[in-house]
Formats: sequence, C-alpha cells, structure tokens
Amino acid sequence: MSAFVSHTTVDCRDAYALSEWWRVVLAYSDLEDDPNNPGDDECIIRDPQTGHQILFIEVPDPTPGKNRVHFDLRPRSSDRDDEVRSLLAHGATLHEDHRGIHGPGTGWVTLADPEGNLFCVLRSEEEAAAQA
Repeated sequence: MSAFVSHTTVDCRDAYALSEWWRVVLAYSDLEDDPNNPGDDECIIRDPQTGHQILFIEVPDPTPGKNRVHFDLRPRSSDRDDEVRSLLAHGATLHEDHRGIHGPGTGWVTLADPEGNLFCVLRSEEEAAAQA
C-alpha cells in the first residue's frame, strides 16, 4: 500500500478568517487559480517553497476538547522566543510554556490560534544545532 498526504485539513468556524491568520503566520499564499474570499466555506493556502497545502473547512460544531493533531512550527529566520512574541502580537494566545524543560535553551511553547487550535513553537534549526 502507498499513499501521500494531499493536504492538511483544519475544521473551523470561519475558513476565510482562519486561513488568512495562518497565511500570514506561515508565509503561505492563496492558490493562483483559486483565491480565498470572505464567506468561502473552504479556503486553501500553500507554502510557496515546499508546496504543502492547508485546507480550512467550516464545520458547525466546535472542536470538543483538545485537538489531537497540531502543527509544530520551527522559525524560518528568527529564534523561538522572537517567533513566540510575534505570534502573540498577531493574536495567538499562550497555552503552555515548556521553555527550558530539558535544561537551558531547550523546550517549546504551546499557543492557540484565534479559534483555539493548539500549536507548538520549537527552536529554530540554528538554535537546535547550537545546543547539540
């Protein structure tokens, strides 16, 4: 058996608003032939570097409890703490702070997007390499 992941799907209450929020966070873009518009009940964004796509679909019910699948973000150009500060300024909320959990310079921060979906911010590749 063989398959590949076409895209990652996120159930949400407002597909356009949440896709726009994540588009900025991830530096993704709309599909050229299928731009996202207010009121769309399905919105997709794509990473221009890797082609990874995230599809936001409106559903009537909120997520019951903690989401079982989440994004782990690694900063592209800043360090983890700068990325966390930027995300908080962009509207994320702090859920749990695990910085230093395995000693100085280690760990991650768990945040929530505007609809309460949890995601983690890891150290950048440079930070992780410097710690090794």
